[in-house]
Amino acid sequence: MGNDSKRMMHGVECCEVEEVHADKVKIVSDQMPPEDRLYDLAELFKAFGDTTRIRILFALFEADVCVCDLAASLGMTQSAISHQLRLLKQARLVSGRREGKQIIYFLADDHVRTIIQKGMEHIME
Repeated sequence: MGNDSKRMMHGVECCEVEEVHADKVKIVSDQMPPEDRLYDLAELFKAFGDTTRIRILFALFEADVCVCDLAASLGMTQSAISHQLRLLKQARLVSGRREGKQIIYFLADDHVRTIIQKGMEHIME
């Protein structure tokens, strides 16, 4: 069959005939998480959708650091770093602890490292 006979929709190749497989639809429907969980997951992945936030996470792989150190390491202002840290904290990807007059930031848990590592593996394939 040549390229001319393929059914395309929005630039994606589609089935030539419409035939719904009820058994597969049931499997997918039964396993689909609730909509609020999917929303939360999408919000989590949005937190990874910015190069600055990814750079901050990579920095926190190496050491627990304050905003001053992050700003110096990444060549950015403390204000810009603070803004991104707020978003990362809201996504529960980083946490902070007070040490004297400084707040030291660190990865919230090992899942953050795993997510980034798996993402890197995926793009390197």
